[in-house]
Amino acid sequence: MRLPAHADVLAAADRLGAHVEHTPALSNGNLDGLVGVPVFFKAENLQRAGAFKFRGAMNALLCLSDEARRPGVATHSSGNHGAALAMAGQLLGVPVQVVVPEGAPAFKLRNILRYGAQVVHCGASLASRESTLNQAVERTGATFVPPYNDFNVICGQGTAALEFVAQVPDLQTVFVPVGGGGLASGTLTAIGHTHRVIGAEPELADDAARSMQTGRIEPAREPRTLADGLRTSLGELTFAILYGHSLQIVVVSETEIVAAQELLIENLKMLIEPSSAVPFAALLKMVREGARPDAPIGVILSGGNVEPPASS
Repeated sequence: MRLPAHADVLAAADRLGAHVEHTPALSNGNLDGLVGVPVFFKAENLQRAGAFKFRGAMNALLCLSDEARRPGVATHSSGNHGAALAMAGQLLGVPVQVVVPEGAPAFKLRNILRYGAQVVHCGASLASRESTLNQAVERTGATFVPPYNDFNVICGQGTAALEFVAQVPDLQTVFVPVGGGGLASGTLTAIGHTHRVIGAEPELADDAARSMQTGRIEPAREPRTLADGLRTSLGELTFAILYGHSLQIVVVSETEIVAAQELLIENLKMLIEPSSAVPFAALLKMVREGARPDAPIGVILSGGNVEPPASS
């Protein structure tokens, strides 16, 4: 199993070029005051399709041959990866099928449909996702583009960190959320040799933290966290990268996630989804416990796909 290297992320950045938004690095005096040191936020909630996932999805499609693109691509996703792949396919003229599990957020499902993908519904379990996906691939000949456990997807996700450290050259520590591990793996591959990277995970979906402790992929518990983008388990590739870097993962409670999300929305004046708040919640927890990382500190805000408030 070949692991991505720094050069592969650089190549992905060149390949993506104008296909992606080069999202801003934001700061806020109130949030700096809470942490006690300068903090910068990479606003991937402003990325195309509303999340960092577009980077990996577009890079994966750009790496496919014309022959592989012709019958289309397929994936399984509860939201952001599906929407990102749908939008990338729409832009490149590639048909996209997305297997969506029962219970996926309605707003994220609408995003997938908005970008023209064919949606195939399945049960909530991973087994149901995989069997339904396999049927779709066999029926159409589509190429499977995994949500996170994929070489080209990981390299694409790593381009966010490359941009971040270019925007804030003296950045020392970067916090990333961990679900399936694609963003964390890409970040480690891109900057793990020069910067400290810290992962963040909900206590109710802490399989990655447990995996780092045991040295093997630990199964996910019943996904009950409100951070729906972080309910997935690590794959073999993402685990190998995270474990190879001895990634520190801080776990946070649902209460801490909600509090961090409210602080970010109030001060940055942007909608972010709960998964985006998890790394900032982890930073605040470390500060409370007297373990403030080296500054300046960076936090990657992974996405902003949330249900808009109902009009009154």
